[in-house]
Amino acid sequence: MKVLEASPNPFGGMVVAPDLLPDDPTAFQEQLAHSLDVWREEGYKVVWLEIPIAKAALIPIATDAGFTFHHSLEDYLLLTHCLVEGSFIPPFATHYTGAGGVVINDKNELLVVSEKHRRSKNPSYKLPGGALHPGEHIAECVTREIREETGVQTVFQSLVCFRHWHGYRYNKSDIYFVCRLSPLSQDVTKQDEEIEECLWMPVQDYLDSEFVSVFNKHIVKAALESPGVAPMEIQGYSDPDKHEIFMPAGMEHL
Repeated sequence: MKVLEASPNPFGGMVVAPDLLPDDPTAFQEQLAHSLDVWREEGYKVVWLEIPIAKAALIPIATDAGFTFHHSLEDYLLLTHCLVEGSFIPPFATHYTGAGGVVINDKNELLVVSEKHRRSKNPSYKLPGGALHPGEHIAECVTREIREETGVQTVFQSLVCFRHWHGYRYNKSDIYFVCRLSPLSQDVTKQDEEIEECLWMPVQDYLDSEFVSVFNKHIVKAALESPGVAPMEIQGYSDPDKHEIFMPAGMEHL
């Protein structure tokens, strides 16, 4: 019997080719059982099996054979099976990533928003920002989110600080980057779907407000008092499409 089409990875695993999986569940069941026997004898430790949504009927067969869910996206489910007990299987993405922007104009006013969907009935002023899209850089994310939520155009300056916490959405962890930006425009146009209010608020009023969290006050002060780290390209290493590197000023040359 033919072994399922697969290729080894550098870590002792066998990765099954999803586009070459059989369509017939019975044929898949027989071929999978035979393949597991062969890979076990050959000393492989883990089998990675990606099943496209179009072949979802194969999933219960895989779980009956000992596979467990690893992760899924819109069009596939990835399952894994340890051929050697205790073999390490790296987890899927463990974090969400977001960015907020400290934008201060020439009048020493801070751009703030109050979201429509919040726990308290009182206004709660925070920095504009949001979650990174797949493949998006931090600087791109924060300028986009500020523009979408407030209508204000900005230019990225530096990364000031970040917060890391656990137990976020779906029990994942979260990294929130705080960025400093300069405004290129002043007129405010709020995003009606998510934002109840957006305005330029005097910085000191923000720091003194009872409707601002202690955390938000601290990160605004950090942006005021620290130059942060700026984007930098490393000659011969960084690819602007893939890499985003932040370093202190003066580190451009070794």
